[in-house]
Amino acid sequence: MCEILGASFDEEYLLNDYLKAFYSHSNNHPHGWGLACTDGQNIYIEKEPLQATSSYYLKQRLSQPITTKAALAHIRYATIGNVEYKNCHPFSRRDNLSRRWTLIHNGTIFDYQPLNKFVKLQKGDTDSERILLYIIEQINFIQKITGKPLDSNERFSVIDSIVSDMSKGNKLNLLLFDGEYLYAHTNYANSLHYLEAENGVIISTLPLSDENWQNMPFTRLCVFKGSKLVYSGTSHKNEFTDNEDSMKYLYQIFSDL
Repeated sequence: MCEILGASFDEEYLLNDYLKAFYSHSNNHPHGWGLACTDGQNIYIEKEPLQATSSYYLKQRLSQPITTKAALAHIRYATIGNVEYKNCHPFSRRDNLSRRWTLIHNGTIFDYQPLNKFVKLQKGDTDSERILLYIIEQINFIQKITGKPLDSNERFSVIDSIVSDMSKGNKLNLLLFDGEYLYAHTNYANSLHYLEAENGVIISTLPLSDENWQNMPFTRLCVFKGSKLVYSGTSHKNEFTDNEDSMKYLYQIFSDL
């Protein structure tokens, strides 16, 4: 599949060492890399549809200090969607009231009917982009009814409900940033870890150092603001395990790439 990384800090933090360790795994995930960083006001996204360790641009980027309060990073192993720029993570969109949402995903959506209509609306071909479009659609729907932006409690409630429902039968390891809060979810055992760093938290598919990395809470949405875990979602128990049907599905997709 893919690997994902997220970071959330109270103050700007130098991420280079963790990013270098993360992108060094791209020999096993050669189909694209991406990075999103925030200056507190805007999100800046960089990505390419090639192996991270083969990217001259990324090498130069990592040679300079990368300091940020929040970041998302991704290395892609293509399952759904060809190896193209439009299919590289992160994906980012604004809702109707201008909040910008940015998402990275590790997994596969095998069956979730509400995503199907976005096949004709998305820019690329991935199920991951469709997840983001669906989230924004649901946010917009509620904001249209209430006539105001959702507060943090309301946003958490929406995302928690979506994740709990979408995780049934699907592998849903994702990181989502709404400009203020970092949402993290895994339902695949031992496939997402976190490190409590100085004034912040770093989340990664695999541990990136010899420090005290721990497994992320399982089948439960976790939401961070800076270093603090501010929301913990429903324990939905929808664990994803590899099975014969999912392997056949992935084999069919790979044969079409």
